[in-house]
Amino acid sequence: MEDYSGTDIKLLVTQLKDGNIHAFECLYRLHSKALLTNIKYLVRDKEVASEILQDVYIKIWESRDKIDLDKSYKGFLHTVARNLVYDYLRKAALDERSRSVMFSEAVEVYTHVEEALLTKENHKLLTEALKQLSDQCRKVYTLSKLEGRSHQEISDLLNISLATVNNHMVKGNRQVRAFFSQHYELPCFIALILLDSF
Repeated sequence: MEDYSGTDIKLLVTQLKDGNIHAFECLYRLHSKALLTNIKYLVRDKEVASEILQDVYIKIWESRDKIDLDKSYKGFLHTVARNLVYDYLRKAALDERSRSVMFSEAVEVYTHVEEALLTKENHKLLTEALKQLSDQCRKVYTLSKLEGRSHQEISDLLNISLATVNNHMVKGNRQVRAFFSQHYELPCFIALILLDSF
């Protein structure tokens, strides 16, 4: 890497401010490696850090006319980088909270759907859905969903292992939900939850 004095850097920044692409490239080579290391340390993700670095230099180029020649270019560069990192971290935190809220709402909707399966008006449809299951799977599903028995109780009652009970419940849930999604007018969001569960 070339050696630049403070005067050389100030000249490059002046040229950058005037739109000189060569000066921009020189400043990029001079600072980007150390800046990328700092960004990676903050976001803990190499790819994200590389994207943020690109955004930093896009922002530098687009706002070059705002560079104050009496102030440190390096300080300006790090301010732009810091703001973009904070934006990313804020968005990541919001996304995490959004996922948490969506998961809570999905669980609540799923619970209502499960209850809807057991209402009187849907009893006939549920009976039809259960006919699609094998005998043992139907027994396990009925004991769990209709009688409210625990997996351990079902295991003891039918003299089968807990793993077998779990397998039957997974199959039963999948087949009943598939049946309901084809025969029951559910909102799209609820249908997706049903089909994605288990």
